[in-house]
Amino acid sequence: MKAQVTRRNFLAAAGSAALAATATPALAADAGGTGKPLKIIGVACSPRKGMTTAKALQAALDAAKTVDPRIQVELIDLGGLAIAGHSPNPRQDDFTAILPKLQDPALGGVIIGSPAYFRGISSLCKAFIERCAPLREPKMVLANKPLGVVAVGAFRNGGQELVIEQVQAAMLCFGMVAAGGHAPAFQGATVLSTKDDISADEVGLDTARKLGVRVAEMALRLAP
Repeated sequence: MKAQVTRRNFLAAAGSAALAATATPALAADAGGTGKPLKIIGVACSPRKGMTTAKALQAALDAAKTVDPRIQVELIDLGGLAIAGHSPNPRQDDFTAILPKLQDPALGGVIIGSPAYFRGISSLCKAFIERCAPLREPKMVLANKPLGVVAVGAFRNGGQELVIEQVQAAMLCFGMVAAGGHAPAFQGATVLSTKDDISADEVGLDTARKLGVRVAEMALRLAP
């Protein structure tokens, strides 16, 4: 009986070792096993440069960098820039310099941040999304890339969830994959700004960090 149990244990251990040996390459392949750098771009769509939306986005990007050495991050702060909405006639403004960054083959994911204005996205956020139209035709450049959303409001329930939904709905038109899932950041990051300061909102900053981690994880797994 003892020999039989020992034999079973041996076979079980051997099977586990074989499974582990085969699982490791598969996980590496799922996680962008090519070893190429992947860039996560954060776009702060507040007209106020360097303020709470940009800071909340930076917290998400800093967390994304910790996931894997291949993850690179960049914050694009739209505050103070001149970006008009979509027009049938091509126009030259500050968006012209931003577009190539979103067309970079190394782009692994995007995190868009917006303040909640009257329980909705900022006009600058709307203009930015509209100007991303060239990323849809002739090729869906952003398709199958993770999208994270950071929303900042002056109240705990100041419309942050509505901002997240609005950005996600718009970016579905680009084929992006909404990121969420790590509690409490089920939809995205919801941050509270009190007198232009988010440093005291540890709960909100936690959602931003967890969102950044989730976007990076998805970028690694979805990378071609």
